[in-house]
Amino acid sequence: MSMSTPQRPPLRFPPDFGWGAATSAYQIEGAVKEDGRGESVWDTFSRTPGRIRNGDTGEVAADHYHRYREDLDLMRDLGLRSYRFSIAWPRIQPDGTGTPNQRGLDFYRRLVDGLHERGIAPMATLFHWDLPQALQDAGGWEARDTAYRFADYAEAVFRALGDRVPVWLTINEPKTVVQNGYLSGHHAPGRQDPDAAYLVAHHLQLAHGLAVRALRANGTGRIGPAFNLHPCYPADDSPEATAATRLYDGYENRLYLDPVLTGRYPDDVLADLGPDSRMVRGIADGDLEIISSPVDLLAVQYYTPIYVTAAGDTVRRWPTSEAEWQQIYPEGLYDILTRVTRDYGPIPITVTENGLPTPDTLDAHGTVDDAGRIAFLRDHLAAAHRALAAGVPLESFHVWSLLDNFEWAEGYDQRWGLVYVDYATQRRVLKRSAHWYRTVIADNGF
Repeated sequence: MSMSTPQRPPLRFPPDFGWGAATSAYQIEGAVKEDGRGESVWDTFSRTPGRIRNGDTGEVAADHYHRYREDLDLMRDLGLRSYRFSIAWPRIQPDGTGTPNQRGLDFYRRLVDGLHERGIAPMATLFHWDLPQALQDAGGWEARDTAYRFADYAEAVFRALGDRVPVWLTINEPKTVVQNGYLSGHHAPGRQDPDAAYLVAHHLQLAHGLAVRALRANGTGRIGPAFNLHPCYPADDSPEATAATRLYDGYENRLYLDPVLTGRYPDDVLADLGPDSRMVRGIADGDLEIISSPVDLLAVQYYTPIYVTAAGDTVRRWPTSEAEWQQIYPEGLYDILTRVTRDYGPIPITVTENGLPTPDTLDAHGTVDDAGRIAFLRDHLAAAHRALAAGVPLESFHVWSLLDNFEWAEGYDQRWGLVYVDYATQRRVLKRSAHWYRTVIADNGF
């Protein structure tokens, strides 16, 4: 008599759970010179020799600007209930200011209408890193004025699309702009200036608050920020590692969560920066009141945990994906979701990015067997389900990404999509993970 492994009961999600996928404008749209679009910092950065792997740019990307109807049909065929995308600021205001470009607004109106026609709820991100180059030339996010220009841009978008978009996200991953754009220099604008970096953090948070107020004054729908949160754990049991982890968490998570949700910057981070830092000197009276304007939801993006040593360095504990910075640890999603609910109260949460790159190739049958992505998503969805059972008000989950796309400094070397893109022909092929996810959505679980 053979012994079989006990089958776990199926995991079922709430009946109205928002199964989705996510993209961003510069990573998929292409058409960088069409219909009045202006230059962005990523156009400039990706054209700079040595910045992007293989000299790749987003000039064509997945050509979504021309193929959006085909991509909408793919979303419908997958059964998506929610689609999280971003609006390219340079399409709306080519120079970052002034009268909105109607052709740019019309593209997003067509996209949003197409989503509604297919029964998919639009979730629009206002800023996914593609700052108009003209604003960068005027100081970029180091300039306080950029936060107010962002509010003007947000108001123009709300006036044009506000009645058709139920959920708005303000700034995507301000931490990545700070850390990759101004500390490591791996992302646009390619700076390595810690004192500028945290002033940028403050101005991004101010821009978020101003956009929230603009929606309340000029539009409808729900609104919140999109933060990539990294649970931080001590690398050992020493008091020194515990203390170092607390401060590391301050820079990774609380610097962004606290001002939006509690109206304060974390004291330990401000003390570590010091009273003479550009950020501390840049906080004006009333700023935190603006930044903490009440939000309707919090978008959480989870990719990796961080393990911190007594010296404040980081170490690897888990296997990594093709993205060497990404440790695969599904438990971290449960930990960060329950931590947010425990520390900040029952604010509705949407997971707006979770995924990994895998070595995807078309096989002889013209399919892609990305078993690693299926295992990753299954384990992370199970962690999300446990968070729901623990009382986290999780409304939706968006896989990163719908399509293979331009992966920033990695160019086209990493494939993160549920859908394979043959860049030479722009042919789309559903990977095995896409077929699996379609079944998950149809069954409302697995």
